[in-house]
Amino acid sequence: MNYRIIGRFLAQILTIEAVFMLPALGISLGYGEWAAVRAFLFTILIITAVALTLFLICRKAPNALDAREGMICVGISWIVLSLFGCLPFVISGEIPHYIDAFFEIVSGFTTTGASILSDVEALSPGILYWRSFSHWLGGMGVLVFLLAVAPGSKDKGFTMHLLRAESPGPDVGKLVPRMRKTASILYIIYIVMTIINILFLLAGKMPWLEALCTAFGTAGTGGFGIKNDSMASYSPYIQIVTTVFMLLFGINFSCYYLLLMKQFKAVLKDEELRMYIGIVVIAIVLIVINIYGTYGTLGETIRHAAFTVSTIITTTGYGTTDFDLWPAFSKAIIMFLMIVGACAGSTGGGLKVSRLLYLLKSLGRNITQMLNPRRVKGIRYNGQIVSERILDNTNAYLAAYVSIIIFSFIVVSLDNNTIGTNFTAVLSCFNNIGPGLEAVGPTCNFGHYSDLSKLVLAADMLAGRLEIFPILVLFSRSTWKR
Repeated sequence: MNYRIIGRFLAQILTIEAVFMLPALGISLGYGEWAAVRAFLFTILIITAVALTLFLICRKAPNALDAREGMICVGISWIVLSLFGCLPFVISGEIPHYIDAFFEIVSGFTTTGASILSDVEALSPGILYWRSFSHWLGGMGVLVFLLAVAPGSKDKGFTMHLLRAESPGPDVGKLVPRMRKTASILYIIYIVMTIINILFLLAGKMPWLEALCTAFGTAGTGGFGIKNDSMASYSPYIQIVTTVFMLLFGINFSCYYLLLMKQFKAVLKDEELRMYIGIVVIAIVLIVINIYGTYGTLGETIRHAAFTVSTIITTTGYGTTDFDLWPAFSKAIIMFLMIVGACAGSTGGGLKVSRLLYLLKSLGRNITQMLNPRRVKGIRYNGQIVSERILDNTNAYLAAYVSIIIFSFIVVSLDNNTIGTNFTAVLSCFNNIGPGLEAVGPTCNFGHYSDLSKLVLAADMLAGRLEIFPILVLFSRSTWKR
């Protein structure tokens, strides 16, 4: 174990975090919010001092990075980012309790959108910007950003280990031969789509700061609302634009690269994309039928159903209506969408559509082999044989997924809320969704939970965003052996 390379890597990550706080500082200055100005200044100075100290101590670290160190770098980086990223909330006094502030920024970086705030509109513009920007930064991944802009490493495994540990999905594929080039392409697509989203929102006469914050939450599929009613008070045009872009950011970014390369047939034949679209369409139709008559017109019913399906399956978490008031059948569909999540390689969370495909195909193969024990059958995905390693990793992920949800549910239940509240709170945090049902529904928040429950839910958010294993390895003894 090379601790110096981890320390130097943390210094780079903290430096990026300090730089990204500068726009929030500028916005606070522009609005004359001096408490927020002091908070960002002090935080930037603290982060800079820690980063400089780490760099001086670890500057002679080698570039070589193995898989274990890559996992540790990713897991610790996200925790450290959150530990320092919440300081502006605390120092400004806008979220004075540190555990609450930590929960809020973890929810931001992991693109969850679960909040402890009951009055979001009371936040100052600079703090509001930083809170929403954390979604955008965490959506594609701060380490992916580092890989895209940092000077190249001579170690070919350096970028692969980091990208594999942070990227969402059962496997990491290369868009181009060099992984650093892949990271750059991903971020270029991400930035361009975000800018287009902002332009559409501005065309709907949304104020510029609100357009930025909304686009950050949409792009990162995070869902921090900047109004107390989330998206309910915005025009139908704004809601429709947000619905479309949430769905777009829930698609594997590799599909957009293939479109740029004019490989249209490959996109149309993508099994995950087709299943994702199929789930969305079927869910919308079923919910519209189930809630028909709840709203004034069929058009309004379709709009709310489409928005809710989009916000849940992409794990964004915005809301235009209180779906906790819908019939049980619609809420059951919503819970299913919470678990499934978006596509691998997108900014969305959840189990991922590709994993669901692998599990269903594995189930079909096992049934076939039970009936025909001598038959050897491989599993194909997009025309290619899926390696047994990926299938084993998917099964291991599912086992860890269920175990963590059960453990978290038991611990959170110490707060004596209803079973529905506690279970959907864990489900929404672990799948990076935001709202759950009942006391953590779209019109409620997580502020009533104890500090222990908030820390458990924050750990769930980090584990869900990082695909579980980079967080689990931090608790293994063998991880820290030299």
